[in-house]
Parts: sequence; C-alpha cells; structure tokens
Amino acid sequence: MLPTLAIVGRPNVGKSTLFNRLTRSRDALVADLPGLTRDRHYGRARFEAFNFLVVDTGGFEPVAREGILWEMARQTLQAIDEADRVIFLTDGRTGLTPGDRTIATTLRQRGKQVVLAVNKVEGMRTDVVTAEFYELGLGEPIPISSAHGEGISALLELALNGFVGEQPEPSVETKVPRVAIVGRPNVGKSTLVNQLLGEERMIAFDQPGTTRDSIEVAFEHHGQSYVLVDTAGLRRQGKVFESVEKFSVIKTMQAIEQANVVVLTLDAQQEVSDQDAHIAGFILDAGRALVLAVNKWDGLESSRRDLVKNELARKLGFLDFANILFISALRGSGVKGVLPAVNAAYDAAMARLPTPRLTRVLHEAVTQHQPPKAGPFRPKLRYAHQGGHNPPIVVIHGSAVAHISETYRRYLENTFRKAFELRGTPLRVEFRQGHNPFADRKPKPLTESEENSLRRQRRRGRKLFGKK
Repeated sequence: MLPTLAIVGRPNVGKSTLFNRLTRSRDALVADLPGLTRDRHYGRARFEAFNFLVVDTGGFEPVAREGILWEMARQTLQAIDEADRVIFLTDGRTGLTPGDRTIATTLRQRGKQVVLAVNKVEGMRTDVVTAEFYELGLGEPIPISSAHGEGISALLELALNGFVGEQPEPSVETKVPRVAIVGRPNVGKSTLVNQLLGEERMIAFDQPGTTRDSIEVAFEHHGQSYVLVDTAGLRRQGKVFESVEKFSVIKTMQAIEQANVVVLTLDAQQEVSDQDAHIAGFILDAGRALVLAVNKWDGLESSRRDLVKNELARKLGFLDFANILFISALRGSGVKGVLPAVNAAYDAAMARLPTPRLTRVLHEAVTQHQPPKAGPFRPKLRYAHQGGHNPPIVVIHGSAVAHISETYRRYLENTFRKAFELRGTPLRVEFRQGHNPFADRKPKPLTESEENSLRRQRRRGRKLFGKK
C-alpha cells in the first residue's frame, strides 16, 4: 500500500498549491479565494524512492456545525482518518491564529502523526516567522513556499520518514473507462456520484455551485475499474461572472474532452432548457459516448413524466443514439442501470469495425439509396474502413465525394450504427477523394511525325472554319 499524506489547514493557506506542487500537476483549482476547494482531491506523487498518495482538502473549520462549512469539515475529518500522516499547513504571513489552535487540538484528538508546515515564507526570515508556531506543540515547524518550491524536500523527508520506499508497479495497459458526470447546477451530480460509490465521497448540498472543481475518484464495481469525474455545474455563459466559476467551466469542459463516457444529468422537476441542449451539443462535438440520466424522477405524476419525455424527444432529439435512464440519485432507484449503460456506451465507442464488413454495409446502403447527383456528376463510393475510436470514425473512399450532402452523410451514419449496433456513442463518417493515377503524370514529348500530323489537323480546321 502506498503511504497517504493528507494536507489540512485553514482556508486559503495554500493547500491546493502544495497539492499541485507535490503531484506535479494542475489538477486542483487554485485562486486567491477562501473556501475554493470543498471536496477531497486525491493525487499520486513521487519523491526520491517514495511513491505516495496526496489528499487535498477544503478549508478546515472544526467548529462549524451546519451548512457548507460543516460538510467541508466532515470531508476533511474523513481524509484525516484515512491518511497515514497529516501535513498541517499554516500561513506564515498571517501568523498563528485561533483557527490554527483549534485545528491542532482536533489533530491531537485524532491521534495522527502530524508534520507542521508554515507556508508563504518566501523573502522572510524563517526563524522569526516559525517561532510562534512552536506554541502548537506539534514539533518543529517546517518553513516552505508551495508556490516557489522552497523547503518542499525537507517537508517530504520528515513526512515520509519511517516509510519504506516502494517502486511503482510495472505498468500494465488496462482499459479503465473515464466517466464524467456533467449537467447544470443543482441537478444531483454529486449525489449520483455518492450513490454509485456507496459513500458520501462528494459534498451534496442543496445549493447551486457547491462543486467548484472536477474531482476524480477511482473505484471498482463487479471487477470492472472506473474513474468517475464529478464536475461543476454549467450555467449559461451570460450568468458566469466570477473568475473562479469561469475556471470551473473550463475544468468541466476539459473533463468532457478527456472522458470516454459522459453522463448528462437532467432535472426532471425542471423543464429541459436550452442550456441542457448546449451542453449536449458540446458533448456531441467532442465525440464522446453519452448516457442521459433524468434525475429526481421519483414522486412525479404521470402527466409530468409524459411532459418530460416529450421535451426530451423535441429538444434533445439529436441524441437519439444515447440510452435514457430515469433515476433518483437520492433514493437510489434506477441508479443500478447507470454503470451497465456506461459499459455499453464505452464498448460501442471502442468497437473495432472490420473493413470487409464496413464495405459490404456501404454497398448495401448505396444500393438501397444512391447519393443524389450534383450537376452532371453522381458521387461513387467504393470502399470504407475504420479511421479511429472514441468516437468510431468510418472513412469512405470514392469520387466526387465533395458533392455529398449532409443529409446523405447522416443516412450513412445511421446505417453503420444500426448494422454494428453502436448504441450510446456518436459515429462520424469522413469522405476521402480517390486518387487520380494520371494526375501527376507528365505528357510525353511528341515525335516528329505526331507534330506533323497535329499541324495538318490544325490547317484543315482553319480551312473548314474559314480562318487563316
């Protein structure tokens, strides 16, 4: 087992910056705003011969007893209980605060080994800055600057002291589906993630914008490994004002791009909005496999359910390839069908399509319905082969393919999807103009007899048309 280090501290002391420094990534969202991080964020790190896990936590307020701060504190306490050691991060520029003393008391009560770090000491006399933190009784404070990388080695040497260096396991290429849970704010994305995991891993709170960062969670279900990505809610662009929220939107877009399957979560108690359609369009443009999860389905009257289904068909009809699930993330009804639908969509997105069968399906489609003429030309489609995965890409070679209409392209897409039973993934058809073997061939020079014959033909032509 890899040793686990949890980073805890007051809001805005630089925990996410230290997390990014240790993991050598930008996975944690960083801004000069207290309380930005709310959920636990895990990452792998390496220092010399040590491989270990790092846990970024939200700002710790142990005295909170309700609201979002209480939920953040519960997440932090769970991270402390799971960790082998705790890095207690303080702010050297602010100095020792009552909040630091409260956190120190909580850590002693939990009985965890604690390494005390004083952050933001760049350009300062470290002996003076750290002097008052001895009062916490947690050992020698380590002066660091997570933003500039100062003192990180000394911090890790102390934090990992006593652990045995573990070499990374030999990499074995395994196909682990990345599943991004996306949707508008407050539709139940975090609640769905918690229901799939069987624990309160994400803060689920009745407040739009509770999740601000994209949080990855690896888990296993019936022998199959997954990586779930809980994302921030996507609002309309005109309603996004805070810079932090803009970064959250960017992280969500990146999560969609990096995912294999996207679960678009809708709220059955609200109408299917234009924003839902915009999010679905972005997923489609990214070419990601898709599962539609209509949440909060329990307790709806039959008339409301019929209305929701009609709205789905009318506003999201372009997602007819996706499986639609009607669920209640809070109560768990229908959630058992989410992962099987994800597996089906993933398998379809990664399907291998043999060239002979693709070409046969193409010829059958052309026999039933030929591409319409464009002027004097009718496009000729000769053969097809697969050009990629996630989404599946079918490349068709032929002549005059530039004249093929978008309607006929969609006809071919539907034909291939039906023939190969590709449920849950978009499919793209690309056309390639056949190569003309004579295009690059230079004409041979004429012989003397051919030139004489050409001159005679020109003279006859001039006499025939009365030209000199």
